Order: sequence, then C-alpha cells, then structure tokens
Amino acid sequence: MGRAGGRELAVHIEVTHPREAAARHCLQAYFTELGRRFEAGFDPALSIPADDADLTPPAGLLLVATVAGSPAGCGALKFHPDDDIAEVKRMWVSPAVRGLGLGRQLLAELETEAAGHGAGRLRLETNRNLPEAIALYRAAGYREVPAFNDEAYAHHWFEKELPDRR
Repeated sequence: MGRAGGRELAVHIEVTHPREAAARHCLQAYFTELGRRFEAGFDPALSIPADDADLTPPAGLLLVATVAGSPAGCGALKFHPDDDIAEVKRMWVSPAVRGLGLGRQLLAELETEAAGHGAGRLRLETNRNLPEAIALYRAAGYREVPAFNDEAYAHHWFEKELPDRR
C-alpha cells in the first residue's frame, strides 16, 4: 500500500460482518466525520439506508481494512438483484493513513467483489464537501451522471462500467 516512517504498512482487507467491533469502529468514524464536514451535519435517518442487513450477504457486503492490525477504513456494496447494478456505500479511510493509497485499494477491492457477484455497473453518490472522494472516484474511472436517486446529502452521482472479472 504505502509507507509510513520509512516502513511498509501491513494492510489487510476482508469482508466483515457489520456488527463486528472493527466494522462498528469504522462506521461510527464515518458517520462522525460526515457530521463534522457537512454544512448541516449528518443524520443517517435522513439518508438512503445502508443498514446491517443491507451490508450482509446476499444483500451486500462490508469490507474493513486494517493497517498494522488496527481498523483504518471501510467500504460497502449494496446489490440489486433485479439488475446488474451495485452501489458503493460507506467509503471511509482514517485520517491517520490518508494519502497512502488505502482508498484506491478499498475501491478496487469493492469493484472486484461487485464483478464477482455479477454486477456490471457500480453507482455511488457523494457530497460536495468530500473533494478527496470526488477526486478518487474520477481518478478510478467513474463518470459523473445525472442524479439516479434522491439522497438528501448528495451533490454528485457517479457510475462505472465493470469488466467481467468472474
């Protein structure tokens, strides 16, 4: 992934149940950060849901990244069984490891997981106060599209066609 203090960081990314401690840590940090960065704060109840059931197979999944054994990031997928679309949700990387490529690594792993579950396209929405996320998605080949949902906190909607990786 990257180096910190001249040493290579040990990164591990795996599908994790949303109720596990590392997952709870990352999701709480995600909500806290959104609350701090959005002009009017963030209330998950006003957002399109991505609850534990939505992030557990077969409905979806949650990836948790650990760096040197500590929770450092997460990203999730919600699958749509009626079409070939999966949604990226709950992308977060700890400020302590930002700039080392963990966000790119998580996003690439989400793309691999989505394709492996039959998705041909990924969609996501994000807020204008998250310029790092917007830059990440653009750099990873996501293109901005018209709004495809009514997410209260979204200002930008993106999608990406996935190659068949099965």
